[in-house]
Amino acid sequence: MQINWLAVFGAALVPLVVGMIWYNKNVFGTVWMKAAGVDPEQAKKSNMWIIFGTTILMSVMLAMMVPSIVIHQFHVGSVFQGDDSMKGFIEDFLTKYGSRFRSFKHGALHGTIAGVFMALPVLTINSLFEGKSFKYVAINAGYWIVCLAIMGGIVGQFA
Repeated sequence: MQINWLAVFGAALVPLVVGMIWYNKNVFGTVWMKAAGVDPEQAKKSNMWIIFGTTILMSVMLAMMVPSIVIHQFHVGSVFQGDDSMKGFIEDFLTKYGSRFRSFKHGALHGTIAGVFMALPVLTINSLFEGKSFKYVAINAGYWIVCLAIMGGIVGQFA
């Protein structure tokens, strides 16, 4: 199955773009800083090259996983791995059904599901042990649900 990796890497930019809006002081930034216990003056002293470089790397890693969540046909070949007699069947199957459910809307649905059932539980568990508030969980989980929905949409439509 061919994947448009340019679309996947494009989806990796979503957390940066959404983050610039989501964590802006006029949106959730001020509330998030208070809930996270982040001192604005201390934050200004952070090494932004490391923060944004690592963010890009982690976003690429996340985006590379999104096709396996969003694209139903992604794993069809793995079911028959090692069985060369099924090669023709797989090619025919992908010719007939390779583009089914490949839309922004469907990808966004699966991205949202991934956000709600993967990101939300992980963030909630960590936040409970860190003693963070509901606001902290809601802001961060909301961010990742939106990011994964958009990333899923991009991958569903273009990858």
